[in-house]
Amino acid sequence: MAGYLLFDLYFRKDTDRCAEKPLTVRADCRGKLPMSRRMACRAPGRVEVMNRQRRFKIYCQRVACFCAALLEKLKQPSHALSVVFISARRMRLINRHYRQRDYATDVLSFSYPGILSNGIPYLGEVLISPEVASHQALRYRVDPEKELRRLLVHGVLHLLGYDHEKDRGRMRRVEANIMRQKFFRQLPALADMRERQ
Repeated sequence: MAGYLLFDLYFRKDTDRCAEKPLTVRADCRGKLPMSRRMACRAPGRVEVMNRQRRFKIYCQRVACFCAALLEKLKQPSHALSVVFISARRMRLINRHYRQRDYATDVLSFSYPGILSNGIPYLGEVLISPEVASHQALRYRVDPEKELRRLLVHGVLHLLGYDHEKDRGRMRRVEANIMRQKFFRQLPALADMRERQ
């Protein structure tokens, strides 16, 4: 996959990956993943997931299937993307470098228009800090799992060109609509949002 153009600049030496290899999700993955039938992948898009943080357990295959279903709902099933989970410290470095904002944010999206991955359009990368997501969930009194899913939706919408700072609420309406849909609320969990000791 063409992913990690940005991420490789910073973290080439880091080898902390998910227990699984990066996953290419296909429509025929039903039954091959350790999850309920309700969460079986239906979208033929390709999603690669990496976990580069150690504080929270991320279920990479479940995240990939969630993102594949999201792409299908957004009528982009034939597109590829990458999702990378990183620490708050690394998120702060990237946010400072690319946005000149010296704090750890929850999600960043980097779009790569015109790039193909194995012959299909590659949307880009979504970087998420589960640590920041967990703190936000506590602050706003929402379920950490729901917050993580919301951040995935938010990041993918940015890859598709939505911009909540300029679109007069259009992105927020699309995000709210997706969050009301059945696939958004389905179990199993995408991560264990309890901090590891």
